[in-house]
Amino acid sequence: MNRPAGHPRRWQILAILCLSLVLIGLDTLILNLALPSIQKDLDASSSQLQWTVDSYALAFGGLLLMAGGLSDRFGRKKLLAIGLAAFAVTSLGAAFASSPELLITFRATMGISAALMMPATLAIIKDVFPPEEQGKAIGIWSGAAAVGVPLGPVVSGLLLEHFWWGSMFLINVPLAAIALIGGFKLIPESKADGHPGLDLVGALLSVAGLVAIVYGLVEAPHNGWGDIVTLGSLLAGVALMVGFVLWEKRTEHPMLDIGLFLNARYGGGALAIACTSFGLYSGLYLLTQYLQSVLELDPLGAGLRMLAIGTMMIGAPLSAKLVERTGLRNTVVIGLALCAVGLGVLAGLQIDDEAQALWGLAVFGLGMGIALPAAVDAILAVSAARQAGAGSAVADVGMQVGGALGIAVSGSIIATLYRDDLPKAAQVPGEAGDAVRESLAGASAVAQEIGGAAGERVLSAAQESFVHGFTGTLTVAVAVAAVGAVASAFILPRGQTVEGDGAPVADVPAEPEADARTGS
Repeated sequence: MNRPAGHPRRWQILAILCLSLVLIGLDTLILNLALPSIQKDLDASSSQLQWTVDSYALAFGGLLLMAGGLSDRFGRKKLLAIGLAAFAVTSLGAAFASSPELLITFRATMGISAALMMPATLAIIKDVFPPEEQGKAIGIWSGAAAVGVPLGPVVSGLLLEHFWWGSMFLINVPLAAIALIGGFKLIPESKADGHPGLDLVGALLSVAGLVAIVYGLVEAPHNGWGDIVTLGSLLAGVALMVGFVLWEKRTEHPMLDIGLFLNARYGGGALAIACTSFGLYSGLYLLTQYLQSVLELDPLGAGLRMLAIGTMMIGAPLSAKLVERTGLRNTVVIGLALCAVGLGVLAGLQIDDEAQALWGLAVFGLGMGIALPAAVDAILAVSAARQAGAGSAVADVGMQVGGALGIAVSGSIIATLYRDDLPKAAQVPGEAGDAVRESLAGASAVAQEIGGAAGERVLSAAQESFVHGFTGTLTVAVAVAAVGAVASAFILPRGQTVEGDGAPVADVPAEPEADARTGS
């Protein structure tokens, strides 16, 4: 049986897709280091500062499923191009925003733009690469999708040393322009042939449900898990997603084939992605604070050390080879087990353990590089060609919801453990005491104001409390990765995602020839 050879310039196309992914990842954490400057320049309140960060994640995570469906209906190249162009324009607006409200608005539209881009990238990989090369391509895609996140602090640290905070948005403009021009010249258009049209009800339910869930998760560390807004958002989101599932099961032309989740590869792959992303965002969220407030590194120094997670670029090429030799299940289990080990190494950090922090991050990165491509490839192998965009969005939603949950859970636990463990040496009266109890960053600021031996005692006590809380918090991330590994061992099938010639194995339904390519 003859297999498609793939697009002749598929590797150049992959480079363009990876550049798009790095752009999306950069803006996940790039803003955190600039918040003090933004607060000063725009006279922003603490709530407004939080929304400059959260609005991006909220819009991004909430629109992914609908964006995947739109790419199947109207064309993946078209959606990617629209997303890149909008990302460049809204980044320009954010760079010169003159008020907190404008900055929040532009950040939200950047999230919408990112949502249009991300599902299209995976669907294009499925279109231009032959089955036997998709695992390798997805491994590179996974590395690019993840490496942009720790790159954010590096880029922002470099720019903040020489320029104003808006420069971190301006850097997006030329990068998006390069990807847009390259994509226009190289990427072929692909969409579902004879698509019945957009499932409007399903799209609205998915957007409302995911927005409510992500909102509840990003607000949980600030409002508390028992807060009525947090609980109400999460419950409403779950109810809406149940409504989405019920609608998709009954409608004649669903946006997403819900029955695919009963397939071991599809459902198991989505679970593995969520567990991996939980550990990634939880670990990076806590480690950023450790490097800056415990080891007292400057933003650039902290960002450079975060690049230890770059071992994912070693693990990603190994993933496809491991699937060929040991099967999908063993590969994902090995990857998640390494993630658990890496997080366990991080959980054992003491006050001055820079080398151990780097080792833990490196081991986690290797595990992520092995697990993530195999899990994503499993989802794409099952997705029908006519729903490649929606199927890709499932993988993206797993990453975003898992990451949001990781930050929310870690933020809540570390805040509680930190406050409960603060010794008398860190007790300061008045507003200064409130700042010390609020966070380690607040304690560092108060210690600088006090100065002398008293300031050193406050900072030392706060650092010890944070490290104790750090250990307890990351233990949860270790447990999530370990549970993911055990669950994958039971859920995922033994066999390889593809046979030696690239043909789907027996338990993966054959894809209908429903995808149409136009252009070049």
